[in-house]
Formats: sequence, C-alpha cells, structure tokens
Amino acid sequence: MKKIYSSIDIGSKSIKVIVSEMHKNKMNVLATAKVPSKSIKNGVIEDINELIPEIKKAFKEVEGMLGLKIKKTIAVIPSSYLDLSVETGMTTITNEEKEVTGNDIVRAMQGAIYNKLPSNKELASIIPVSFSLDDKEGIKDPKGMVGDQLGVSLLMIKAPKSNTHFIANAIEKAGINVVDIAPSSICDYAELKDMETNTNAGAFINIGHDLTTVSIFNKGILVGAETINLGGKCIEQDLSYIYKISLEEGETIKKLFAIADPSEASTEEIYKVVNIEKKEIKINQKEISEIIKARIEEILKLSEKQINLLTKRKIDYIIITGGTSELEGFENIVKKIFLNAKVGKIKTIGIRSNEFSVASGALKYFDEKLTLRGKYFSMFTKDMEKELVSSKKKILNFSDDSVIGKIFGYFFEN
Repeated sequence: MKKIYSSIDIGSKSIKVIVSEMHKNKMNVLATAKVPSKSIKNGVIEDINELIPEIKKAFKEVEGMLGLKIKKTIAVIPSSYLDLSVETGMTTITNEEKEVTGNDIVRAMQGAIYNKLPSNKELASIIPVSFSLDDKEGIKDPKGMVGDQLGVSLLMIKAPKSNTHFIANAIEKAGINVVDIAPSSICDYAELKDMETNTNAGAFINIGHDLTTVSIFNKGILVGAETINLGGKCIEQDLSYIYKISLEEGETIKKLFAIADPSEASTEEIYKVVNIEKKEIKINQKEISEIIKARIEEILKLSEKQINLLTKRKIDYIIITGGTSELEGFENIVKKIFLNAKVGKIKTIGIRSNEFSVASGALKYFDEKLTLRGKYFSMFTKDMEKELVSSKKKILNFSDDSVIGKIFGYFFEN
C-alpha cells in the first residue's frame, strides 16, 4: 500500500489543505485547496463556529478533486509559547537477535518523556537528537544494529493546550480525525532543510498574514521560536491608509501590481483605482514599492532583533518563507538586511508557493517520524486507493493506455 497523507494549515488569511502520496522519499501532490479564513486573528481562533464551515469547505474542495472523502489529517499548530526541553531515556533490547527495531526506539522515547508533561501543556512533538547503543554514541538511526541497551537524547516540545485543543476540536467537529499535530516551525524546517541546515545553526523566518514567526535551529534541532505581531497584512493596511482605498483593493494592488524593490519598479506603470471618497486616483508602481519596501524592512529588522534575543550562537544561515516572500523583488530587500539570508523555494510540483511551506512540511515531517519508528501508516485504505485511481481517470477522462493514466497507475498500483 502507498502512504497517503493530508495536512491542514489554519492561518489568519486562509486555510490550506494538501493531500499527497509519499513514494521513495518524494512527495507527489494529489490535491490542494486554499479557502479564505475569517475566524482567526493573530493566530487565535475568535469564533470556532465560524471556523468549522471554513474547514469543511477546504476539505470539500480536495474531496471534489479526488472523488473521495478525507477522514484523517495532520494539523499544524502555532509555534508561539512553545516549551522546549532535552530529555533522555533508555530501554533494554529484549528480542532474541538483540537487533534494534522501531518498537525499541518508541520505548526508549516513551521512557524519556514519561511523567514529564505538565498538566497545562500538550505534547506537540518529540524529536530525537541522537541515540546510543551500549558504548556507541551519536547514532542517528539505530534500527538494525545489535546491542543490549538503547539510549536516546531527544527534544520534547510542549505547547499550551489552548494552541492545540481549539484547533483539534474545530477540525474534529468538521468531521475530520486529527492523527497528529506539528508546530509550524518544525514544518518550515522539514520543507526547506538542506545539508547546510543539518550541520549548522540558523534561523527560519515565516512572514504570515498577521504574524511573523522566527525560529532558531542548531543542527536540525529547534532551540527557540517566537512570533512578531506584524505580517503581510500590514502592507495592505499601509496602502489602504495612504491612498484611502479598501483593504481588499490594497490586497489586489499588492498581488497584481506591486514590486517590493523600488529599483525594479517603474514610474510609468500606473494603477487606477476609485478610493473611498469616490475619486479616481492614479498610483505609480515606484511609489507603491517605496511603501512596501519600508514595511518589509521593518519586519526583517524586527526579525533580526528577535534572532539575537533567541540565541547568542553564530547564525550561519537565514531562510525566509511565507506568502509575503513571494512578492516580486522581495529577495533584493532581504539581501540588503541580511548577508547570509535567502528566500526558501518550494520545488514540489503542485505547490510551488511559499504560502504552502507549513502545510507541505507537515507531511514530510510526519513521514520522517514514521520512517524512524519503522511504522507504516496511510490515511487511505487499499480500497480507497483503487477508488481514487478509478475516480481520477473518470473525472479527467483518462484512458488506461494514456500517459497520465499510466502516471496515476504508477502512483497507486505498483
């Protein structure tokens, strides 16, 4: 059976859902949805009764593409107010061969966190730092090795129950079972990590709609995360205030006309709009770019300050993601603030936009966890997989010998 997962990222601007198949460590996107979110403000659910139909709408969209009901998902939670601690545990290898299995890894990890979760916290994740086997240390994956005593050092991530329960309850009330949760910082890392991030200390900056999340990692392990109460919405508010236009019009200008770097903008490019005073005004592209540049620089400088508050380590890299990072000319502004920063790029076909970095990373992180534990899991049964192939071919009119039909057969039948 194939490994098929779904994830949901509930943001202040939109709700994103991805359904994908993991095959040979590669993610094949099957369906995505993005629907407006009006019930979240600054990462906090304001009205759960308004959120539930929004969640249902997002899943209904992907279900319409797949022709199947989604029953399970991974839920992303905010990275604000996370409590991090390093814990250790040990277990005895009891099988006759003395060979370490996924079950032994799970037991060692369970021992490390046993009775260490405060009553006001929820276990958000546990991330192994390294394993030991008898006198051997610094092991990343001990499965298949032979020994008597397996030890583990791990990062225990705890989140406020309010961060997890409200989100999980809303999803459950929408008729979807939450099988796992993942902090947004961990998801960004799973999506955009590379050899440099695995061996050095650095920062991830996700500029969302209402909030910007700054996360510090050391050799792939989260060491701190905080949020800043500024995001992409501030740009729309600036345009709305300066030109006396609606927030909706400000958003349209930002998406369709604006360039973040004034050096790439033109005074000859004009956008005409009727303001709230019913007057037609003409805005040139360079003026807008100056406004956007000032706001982006503020967010980046505040992020830099937050990095310095979170760690005294030398920062070797900075990766910036989130929907705002998709603005044309954004990377030029980044390079003027940070010498060692780059904008993360999602390369997965079907979601090549940084606004999906968290939802996509949640799927990859979930698969990595299962692989380490030697566990198999799919949110679809074998019968559902067959039905998915059949419904896809029917919806898109694929014949059995068509190229696309063979691709879907490769995904699900081999």
